[in-house]
Parts: sequence; structure tokens; C-alpha cells
Amino acid sequence: MSNRTRPKRVLIVDDEPNIVISLEFLMQQAGYDVHVAHTGEEAVELIRHLEPDLVLLDIMLPGIDGFEICRWVRENPAWDHMKIIMLTAKGRDVDIAKGFALGADAYITKPFSTKDLMEEVRKALG
Repeated sequence: MSNRTRPKRVLIVDDEPNIVISLEFLMQQAGYDVHVAHTGEEAVELIRHLEPDLVLLDIMLPGIDGFEICRWVRENPAWDHMKIIMLTAKGRDVDIAKGFALGADAYITKPFSTKDLMEEVRKALG
């Protein structure tokens, strides 16, 4: 199966069930192949095995935090195609700057507008 025919793979990394449910629904409605991780460790395993096209990444996670995961992904040149959208309650300028410095493609603070989020997702996935 060529890359063009398979749906884009999106990994949602968040430990808040309500957010996961709404993000999962949104992404499935948009036709993406959706996977979910609730902890940093799960995220690392799924990124290794799935190599998603996009990671929607919370920062505050049990175990490895989102900043660390972002840094780890960006250290692997084989994953240069992987887009990362930070989706977090950490909205201070210093956190936003850190997210971009570590290689996030976009940074969205909670609570977020689903319209804005979908715009960023479409932009990231081209």
C-alpha cells in the first residue's frame, strides 16, 4: 500500500479521558487513523512502532513528559516527517518557547477551539 492511499496516522498523547474522547472523535471524523497513549511510556512505544504522521502531545503526562518526548522524536532524523502539535494547559510564554525550541510544529493551549485545532492539524499534515 503506498503512502498516498493510507489515511494519515495520528497519535493522541493525553491522560485526560474527556480530552482523549473528543480528540479521538474529531480525528476519526476527519478520516485519520487514530491511536491513543495515556502515558509518556505508552507514547514512546507507539511512536516507535507506528511512526505516526502527527502526534498531538500533552506536556503534563504520567512518566515521561511531553517536552521530553518531543526532544526524543526530534533527535531521530528518520522521524523528520513526523509533525508534533503540543496541546496543553501550560500556556506561559516560557513553556510555549520551550515547546518550539524542542521542535514542536505548533503549540495550542487548553481549553482550545476545535476549529483552530483542526486547522493546525490540516496545516501540519498538508
